[in-house]
Amino acid sequence: MSLIVVVDYGMGNLRSVQKALEHVADGHMVEVSSDPARVADADRVVFPGQGAMRDCMREIDQRGLREALHQAAREKPFLGICIGLQLLFDHSEEGDTPGLGILPGEVTRFPVERMTDRAGQRLKVPHMGWNQVQPAMDHPLWQGLATDTRFYFVHSYVVAPADQAVVAGISAYPDPFCCAVARDQLFAVQFHPEKSDRAGLALLSNFVQWKP
Repeated sequence: MSLIVVVDYGMGNLRSVQKALEHVADGHMVEVSSDPARVADADRVVFPGQGAMRDCMREIDQRGLREALHQAAREKPFLGICIGLQLLFDHSEEGDTPGLGILPGEVTRFPVERMTDRAGQRLKVPHMGWNQVQPAMDHPLWQGLATDTRFYFVHSYVVAPADQAVVAGISAYPDPFCCAVARDQLFAVQFHPEKSDRAGLALLSNFVQWKP
């Protein structure tokens, strides 16, 4: 039986991610852990997220998880969710916080001055609710999902990869933004698959079966 570890950094909706994975992870053990050794032992790693970037990075370092996360992102199927996407990059405007630097690029706040829809109505930040996602590359985690599938978002910041080749998905609020990245055995999304009904479960199922 292979092991999927959901990384516990003291924040985020860990149990809902665990339950969603257990729903699709036939024959796999799903464990929530803050132990770097368990992350290192895992066959697959999921880093879910809610909360502020500075708090997230502080907890990662206090729990000794930094090197284990770097190793997991290099060596095994790794899924980042929400802040689990943002922390992969070099730096975030949120709290002027350095990230893990696994992918080059910045995390920036939605530009308040441009947050209006086509009718001129102000759009709220955080971006909260269902939104369409367009795959930007052919990837196993999109298997069985239609173009413009809707996923659930809650975020105020977006990633700006330095390398456009890693952009795996695009959404818009109101301007297009990168909502998924992929490189080698790493995949990360801005939306919450664990809150995205059947589409989210399909993506998590694809992750469980993915053999990069």
